[in-house]
Amino acid sequence: MKTTFFKYQGTGNDFVMIDNRQAFFPKDNNELVAQLCDRRFGIGADGLILLEDDESSDFRMVYFNADGKEGSMCGNGGRCIVAFAKYLGVIDDRTKFMAVDGLHEATVNEDVISLKMQNVTEIKSKTNSLFVDTGSPHHVQLVAGLKDFDVVKEGAKLRYGLYGESGSNINFVQQDAAASFSIRTYERGVEDETLSCGTGVTAVALGMHSLDKTKSNTVNINALGGKLEVFFDFKEGVYSNIYLKGAAKQVYKGEISW
Repeated sequence: MKTTFFKYQGTGNDFVMIDNRQAFFPKDNNELVAQLCDRRFGIGADGLILLEDDESSDFRMVYFNADGKEGSMCGNGGRCIVAFAKYLGVIDDRTKFMAVDGLHEATVNEDVISLKMQNVTEIKSKTNSLFVDTGSPHHVQLVAGLKDFDVVKEGAKLRYGLYGESGSNINFVQQDAAASFSIRTYERGVEDETLSCGTGVTAVALGMHSLDKTKSNTVNINALGGKLEVFFDFKEGVYSNIYLKGAAKQVYKGEISW
């Protein structure tokens, strides 16, 4: 089997993109997905995303982690698939699409994609940290010396030790200014540090607001792969109209056989 694929990245979070509107891709083949995402024996990516037809929206996003298993919502992947849909001519500058956690809206302004995330109604406080689900589960923890912090070691320890086999993504955060934070993320499914994580960035923005570390409802987040912006409304304990904004770009197009 030979197929055309595209490579996209959003602040360094990279994805194999495949147009699966003809429903040819074997979605139950986890080993194939993992092989395609492998950086030595495949294309190399943090995940693989299929664009499919959907009866109730412009398209459907099907996301797989690099380990080959279908994953929960991916914010940067969501921004990248909107850019891919625009490239394919499936959408214009606005869209509604279906993902694993429900319907999302997004807008396109050249390379910048603004993706609306689901409302967040609960943020759980833990010892020296918090937990929030932004379409994917996220542990958020403030640390000192983020630049030299051992993200892989400490992230893996928390991912398995605190959250068990199902796990959680682990985000380590440092405040830079009144409404600006730096983040480093250990992603479950990748089982390593990634350059950026969209749902993690969203979790950090909401989490820092809930801890009163910032008063602003527009928060700038500095990931290793670049800058993202999160803006939101907050009323009566509910975060709504949450948008994740940043660049998403096509890196290259190719063909691969399996």
